[in-house]
Parts: sequence; C-alpha cells; structure tokens
Amino acid sequence: MLLVLEEEHKEHLLFLTHVDLDVVREFCRISLEFIRKGITPKVYQTAGQKLGVDADTVQHGVEGLMYLLTESAKLMVNEIDFQDSIMTLGFSEELKQELLTQYVDSRKEIRSILSEMAMDLPHYHNLEWRFDVQIASRSLRRQINPLVLLKLHIEDSGERNTHVLQTDPTNLVHLTNVLDQALQEMKSAHCRRIVRNIK
Repeated sequence: MLLVLEEEHKEHLLFLTHVDLDVVREFCRISLEFIRKGITPKVYQTAGQKLGVDADTVQHGVEGLMYLLTESAKLMVNEIDFQDSIMTLGFSEELKQELLTQYVDSRKEIRSILSEMAMDLPHYHNLEWRFDVQIASRSLRRQINPLVLLKLHIEDSGERNTHVLQTDPTNLVHLTNVLDQALQEMKSAHCRRIVRNIK
C-alpha cells in the first residue's frame, strides 16, 4: 500500500534534500524522540541555529518526518511501498536508504506507541433481541402493540456492561436508517481525511 503525501508534507520534507545525511539522521532521531515523549519547541531553535536556518524550517522538516514515519507505521507499509512512496520527493539514493533504514528500525516501536495512545472506548460485544406483540388485553380485545426488546452487551476496558432497550419497529427502522447514513458518510473522502488526521 502506497503512502499518499499531500503537497504541504512534500514541501516540508523537501528541506531534507538540502542538508547532509548526518543532519537527516539527527532529524530522524529527534522525530522518534518527539513521537516517544512529545514535542519540545526549544530543540527547533537549537537545531536552526546550528544549521543557519530559521526554527520554522526545522520544525516543518521534523514534523514532516514524524508524519511520514507514523503514517507509514500505522498503515503497515512494507519496505518496497515505503521506497515507492518517497520516490516522488526527489531524494538521493543515500537519503532514501537512510529513511528506509530508520523506518524499518523504528516501525514496531512507533506502532506500539500509537496503540498506547489510542482511546479505549466502549465497544460492542453481543446483542440479544426479542420481538413481542401484545394482541389483546382485558380492556381492548383487538389491539396490536409490537415491541422489540434489545439486550446490548458492551465491553469497556475488559469489563462487560449490559443495557436493556425497548423500542417499537418504526423507531427501530428509523434508527437503522440513520446509522446506515452515518456509515455511508464515513466512506466519503471528506470524512476519511478527517479520520486520517485524527489518527
């Protein structure tokens, strides 16, 4: 699976073509450190002074590397696809090889860090349902009152909770339609872009 980079990220990574391989290694080390422990803006100023460029350029370069490494690790991009993904950036062969080495060496660690950062939300475990129809009572002999009883089992951090819900078929059909619309909207390009940026 190829990693598709937006123009902004390509511009940020373009800075790496103008620096030595040792500087790229240092940027990769800083990127991995920031992924592990969080961003420290002071590092940008120090690196910018050493290279003779402004701190924003260094920040964009490091953030571009962080994005490249985290997205590649998140999507489980293999070595060949990683090389193909960065081929369009105009990097030298040594730079491509260095980025590939850094990615392969840190891929598992980045994935474990990303999995720790993921929110553990309650999720579906099981659903039991029953359809009840009341066809008569003492006061009304010919009434039809359908009900759907749902027993929803949810798992939250290893703990299971049970919720009992009751609804009529009309509301259940409406609920199904609304959920189906939400699923269809999640397939749109706009929502996929937002979800990608959240992850």
